[in-house]
Amino acid sequence: MADHNMNAAAYWSANLRLIVISLVIWAVVSYGFGILLRPMLAGISVGGTDLGFWFAQQGSILTFIALIFFYAWRMNKLDKEFGLDEE
Repeated sequence: MADHNMNAAAYWSANLRLIVISLVIWAVVSYGFGILLRPMLAGISVGGTDLGFWFAQQGSILTFIALIFFYAWRMNKLDKEFGLDEE
């Protein structure tokens, strides 16, 4: 029973670490690049507009979608590591 609890705690810890890392990346991209660092990114042009505006309008959305796929892939790998996969 203690081994099961330790295994569950390790799985949950790895899951939370993955969630926190994903949220930090998304926050940096959407809030950091789109709002805080926008004046520094204003000189770089992407698609006819500055990079800060692009991150605020498109970059944060594309990053979020990429993070969804990364999270699903990584959780499937984590499930296999802990013997919780559906296959």
